[in-house]
Amino acid sequence: MERNQQSFPEGFLWGGATAANQIEGGFREGNKGLNISDVLPGGKERLKILMSPGFNFEIDHEKYRYPNHEAIDFYHRYKEDIALFAEMGFKVFRMSIAWTRIFPNGDELEPNEAGLAFYDRVFDELHKYGIEPVVTISHYEMPLHLVKEYGGWRSRQVVTFFERYATALFNRYKDKVKYWMTFNEINGALKMPIMSMGFSPQNEEVRYQQTFQAFHHQFVASAIAVKACKQIIPDAKIGCMILFAPVYSYDSNPENVLFALKEEELFNYFCADVHVRGEYPAFIQRFFKEHSVELEIQDGDLELIKQGTVDYIGLSYYMSRTDKKVKAEEEKANGNIVGGVKNPFLKASDWGWEIDPVGLRISLNRLYGRYQVPLFVVENGLGAYDQVEEDGTINDNHRIDYLREHIKAMGEAIEDGVELMGYTSWGCIDLVSMSTGQMSKRYGFIYVDKHDDGSGTLERKPKKSYHWYKNVIATNGEQL
Repeated sequence: MERNQQSFPEGFLWGGATAANQIEGGFREGNKGLNISDVLPGGKERLKILMSPGFNFEIDHEKYRYPNHEAIDFYHRYKEDIALFAEMGFKVFRMSIAWTRIFPNGDELEPNEAGLAFYDRVFDELHKYGIEPVVTISHYEMPLHLVKEYGGWRSRQVVTFFERYATALFNRYKDKVKYWMTFNEINGALKMPIMSMGFSPQNEEVRYQQTFQAFHHQFVASAIAVKACKQIIPDAKIGCMILFAPVYSYDSNPENVLFALKEEELFNYFCADVHVRGEYPAFIQRFFKEHSVELEIQDGDLELIKQGTVDYIGLSYYMSRTDKKVKAEEEKANGNIVGGVKNPFLKASDWGWEIDPVGLRISLNRLYGRYQVPLFVVENGLGAYDQVEEDGTINDNHRIDYLREHIKAMGEAIEDGVELMGYTSWGCIDLVSMSTGQMSKRYGFIYVDKHDDGSGTLERKPKKSYHWYKNVIATNGEQL
């Protein structure tokens, strides 16, 4: 793939991305309350356990291990980690705030000062090095109390609690944070509502009704947050965040082409349409009719959604999806988190995620062509096994190869005319995998001596990719 060496604009926001529940640890320190991630057991079956009937959302140390409780201890080591990010040349650091550090139960009237003060220290440390924080308000960790007592986002009351939370953040950090996003991978709830919505419908007959009602509540909450942000921090930029996976038809059979189109509309565009265009798309009405979805929409909701549109789209990109209307079991791409069938033209990662850098260029073109708002790739990376050599080095050439091709694809998209704000590689420091609860599924430029069984010294060590990415940033992508 050839790329114009000047395709990354001046001021491009290079950096890395993490989430509070996957790096912080200190899960009960500073008066922090419990959230969904705190009851996630370690291991590949963690999400299946969480979504199983009868799961009581309680911590059971005799039965499970909970890697998120310590994670990589960013809560105590943030200064060390931020210094390493600064050495790489980060312009931005995408992070999230733990809702339960600010409102331990979620429904309090006043925020928790200890939690607010912690993020003050983190933001001050970032600014010391000239790094701008990019903050996700809700990243897969809503307060457990809101799940157990209110039913998660099925409840309209949670909109009020979220408004109180978001407004507290804007008022406290109005001089420290200029880039915000509301909900992480909001559309991911179509596959797995438990982490982002706080429930998992066990009855297929009510699945869509409950999920789309919860979406509506999140859309209203997002619009309220956008309006509050623009009022309190006029020079801020606030965006949505979606999990984008372009859907390819398996072949040229018109039935499969139409199936791929409809799947892409629902998964990739439904939430983005509401966030960016401020209205429900026409295609969703037929879906609602066919699946007996009848939304409870209060007076003023649709006007509020129209008024609270976002400034930009943040997106995660890990893989594409190839699909067909009717598929045999052996055809399925079981490793892909978004499903589909195996694409014969693509290789897969150690965890079965198909690797498709061209798909990132396709994604950016499709999104920008549809919306004409700035885009920001806030997650992209390779989860893989890393080997520490006898001399202590970690030669993660596999990761360098992956990132190089995806960054080249972004450069091509910019040449295509896409307005791209920046790029934050996911898991810039090794962290607990959300989907599997493993440390061995490593993404980082920085190795953390922590293992799946909980052992390790937590020592930080730059990998080969650390020095490679430092050079990419220093040359604004010209030397790949």
